[in-house]
Order: sequence, then structure tokens, then C-alpha cells
Amino acid sequence: MKNRLSIKLFVLIAVVGMLLTGCNFDKSKETDSKASESETTAAGQVLNMVEASEIPTMDSAHAHDNVSFTVLSNVNEGLYRLGEDKPELAIASDDQVSEDGLVHTFTLRDAKWSNGEPVTADDFVYAWQRVFNETGHYASMFETANILHASEILKGEKSVDELGVKALDEKTLEVTLTAPTALLGQYLTFPTFLPQNQEFVESQGNKYALEASELLYNGPFVLSEWKHDESWKYEKNPEYWDAVSVKLEEINVFVVKEDATQLNLYETNKVDIINLSSASVDQYKDNGDFIALADSEIFFLRFNHNHEALGNENIRRAIDMSWDKKAHVDTILNNGSSALYGLVPKGFSVSPDGEDFRELNGDLNADTIEKAQEFFAKGLEEVGQDSVEITLTVSAVEGNDKTAEYLKNQLETNLPELSVDIKLVPVEQRYELETAKEYDMVISAWGPDYVDPMTYIGMWVTDGSANRMDYSNPDYDAIVNKINSENDPSKRYQMLLDAEKILFEDAAIAPLYQRGLAVLQRTNIKGLVRHPSGPDFSFKWANVEGE
Repeated sequence: MKNRLSIKLFVLIAVVGMLLTGCNFDKSKETDSKASESETTAAGQVLNMVEASEIPTMDSAHAHDNVSFTVLSNVNEGLYRLGEDKPELAIASDDQVSEDGLVHTFTLRDAKWSNGEPVTADDFVYAWQRVFNETGHYASMFETANILHASEILKGEKSVDELGVKALDEKTLEVTLTAPTALLGQYLTFPTFLPQNQEFVESQGNKYALEASELLYNGPFVLSEWKHDESWKYEKNPEYWDAVSVKLEEINVFVVKEDATQLNLYETNKVDIINLSSASVDQYKDNGDFIALADSEIFFLRFNHNHEALGNENIRRAIDMSWDKKAHVDTILNNGSSALYGLVPKGFSVSPDGEDFRELNGDLNADTIEKAQEFFAKGLEEVGQDSVEITLTVSAVEGNDKTAEYLKNQLETNLPELSVDIKLVPVEQRYELETAKEYDMVISAWGPDYVDPMTYIGMWVTDGSANRMDYSNPDYDAIVNKINSENDPSKRYQMLLDAEKILFEDAAIAPLYQRGLAVLQRTNIKGLVRHPSGPDFSFKWANVEGE
């Protein structure tokens, strides 16, 4: 799971005055004065970007959000990294696989940490075990990747030192699986699998990863500055093993929450890439800098299955069917997003025969308002209530309030017995409430961790860390387990399709939309790689044309 908390907005011209004063563009009075101080354009390969929120954590054992993933994946590197079009070997120079496919032996490059120490096999063993010791959000990724004993460790049946990872010597790492997986390279690009230097981590104690100086780096860039809630800065890492491929010298990131402020910065040539809000799309869609991009992030309603009414399948199904999803994306979002009637989005995955997953399974739980009302009436009878009052929890991010208001209006209009109260909370609080299951219904987002439908399907197993709503179906759990051990691509794909159908037969969730992006981007930014899974971007191959 990758919980995308915000949209990445990349920009080009270096704003020197802002860097020196640690600006926060969100403070409107400061913005104008600081912008006036920023007429000097930095020379050379410098990329500036704006980000809608602070970095929640730089500890790869705890990272669970899009901002952290993107930063971590550009300042650190694991055995594999996301390449320009597929996973590629990174710190590992070689991946030898045993005949039965269960043992991978990785040979490490002569890579260094930013303090000059070598990256060793022990750094991977320590970091991977630490994810379990720290009860990290993504410990389940080791189970998904079929790492030996990961399941038993998660259940408390084995100790963490029995995890299937072993340092044979300083430059040789052995990883043992419970079953072969062709997706191992994809899984290993995920930030949870990054190495950590044990001596350094332990020397920092509770301060580890709280500041730029309390981290070590082995990737294309280092984090040279981190002003919390204001800005952070990447600089090219001269110790990186493939530094010759890195063109950018510096990347500056400013926390800018307001859409209007971002647009003003673009129009005044202070920034060079922004994501447009729905209100601005029509004005700029004919602009030569305008780009419409498809995205694999989905938004959906997560139901608390312990709720007296929302625990009822017919009530959940009625909510899913009782509002106009197409009108929402066309009029409220207006940014290229598309209505979603399933779990796996369109254009994300194709079968071994080349057919799109979403096309194969079609629209699920799509019907008329009248049919939704029938389901709702049946559900009310089953729970013994005449009406239902629920609270809809929503992250307080610009634009979410409009979606929430639209949804409230549609549900209350089409299901008169339903009353919806909107509760806006900070992003992190929304996640905490989800984890504690202290909500009725919540608008959630999910971006893929790797390019395979299982990144969505695997969310809903009983007691899974991503479930966060107490949904449980033994048949669903069983088919997911079979998928994880099936080596025939066609059989496996059919099981993925069947699993999604089970989820919607239960009306476990209510999909809202597949995100689209409306972007303004100047044409001299080249090589900035956008990923369909994991971190949003890689800067390794980016450059500013003409510099």
C-alpha cells in the first residue's frame, strides 16, 4: 500500500531568496515579498518543486505515504530500483536464482553511504529485521514477497532473526522465499526494503531520521536541508555509485498547500510544473504547456464493518450505487479523473492475453438509483432501523471538501432515510482514525506499490494491515493465498479477477474515482520519470534542457 497523501508538483527555476529565508509560500503576505526577492535564477542543473505537505517520516521502517516514499527513493537505494520503464538492479549488481526459484543470491556493488562507509549485506539484514521490530506499516510486504518466515513472524510464531535473509559475507546477500515469485524485483524496489546502517541508526537513538543530518544516504541525492513544514533540499550525491548518470545538481522543495498560490507561482515564472485544480482546467486546457495524465491512484469509501448499519451488505451496496459518479468527475473534479466501478483501475494491468483488467471484469455494482433504494430498504429492515445517521471522515486537503459535500448531497437526496455528517480532519489524523477503526465511513486513497493487481487485491485479507475496516471473508482469504503461490500466469490472473468479484459481491467498499492529473509543465524539463507504482517520481535521469 502506498497511501498517497498529496500530489507531487515539480518546478524548475531556483528561487534563491526563498531558499535563504526558508520561505513558506502558504503565508500569503510573505509570498509576495519573498517572490519579489527571488528574481535571480540559479544557473545550472537546478530543479525546484512544490509539495502540498511536510515529509511525515524519513525512516524507511515506518514510511507509509507518498511524500516519504518519493524522498526516500531518491536519496536511498535498495537491491533494485524503479527504472525508466521497469525495475532494474541497483545496489545489487547481480541476482542469481536457484533452480527451484526459492533462493536469490545478490552480489552488492562497491556502493558507499554518505559518511564514506561501504553498503554491506548486513545493512539489508538489519533494516529488514528492523521493520518487524519497529512494527512498521509495511511488514506485510515481506509476506507478499514470499520472504521465508515472514508470515510466521507477523503472527508471532517465529522470531525476527528467522526471516529469510542472510549475509553470506560483506558483499553477498541471500534471500530465501517460500515460493518462487516473478515479481520479486518489483517488490524490492519498495522503500520498506531499503538498507540501513545499524551503527549509525543506533547512535542516533530516538533522533534517527528526524533531521537531514540524522540520516545516511546511498542514492543519487542526499537530503542536505530540511526545514520542517517549510522546505527541503536535495543535492547530488558525489558518493553515489552511478553519479555519472545524474544530471541535476540540486532540487529544492517548498511546502505550498494552496492551489491558487501554486498557480500564481506558475504564471509569474517562479515555478515550472504544477497540478491544476478543477477550477483552472478549463482556462488552461488549450495552453501549450497543458498535459492530461492518467494515474493509478484510486479513491474509495472505506466502511467500518463493525458499525451497526454499515456492517450490513445491502446498506453498503445501496450507498455505492446511489450517486452519480460520472457527474462527480466531470463537474466537481474536472481534472481528467474517471468514475470507478471496481477496485483495480483502468489502464493499470493487462492479462497474459493483453486484455485490460478493468475491461475483463467490467463495472461492478453499477445500477439504477431505484435499485439502490431497494437495497437500502432491505438493509434497514435487516438491521431493524427506520433511518441511518453516519459520519463521513475526510482529509482536510483542498478539493476533498467539495467531493464530500457532493457525496453527502447525492446520498441524502437519493436515500432519504440516510443522514451524513462530514468530519474534516488532518491527513495524518484520518490515517490514525482508520487504523484504530474509529470512524463510520471515510474517503480513502490507495496508490499501487507495484505493477500487479495484487497491490489492490491483497489489501482486504482478514486482519491485513491495509484492511482497516474489519472486513473478513474466508473465501477471499483463500483465493489470495492461492494467488500468491500460483505460477501459471493465466490461472493466476483469473484468480485475481475472481477475487475482485468476491469483494464486490460483499459490497466491502465503494469505489469513487480513478485519479487523473491536469498538469502545466514547461517543455525544458526532460527525463523526469513518473512511476505508476511506488514513489511518484525519480529524479535520477531528470535534467533541465539548455543548461
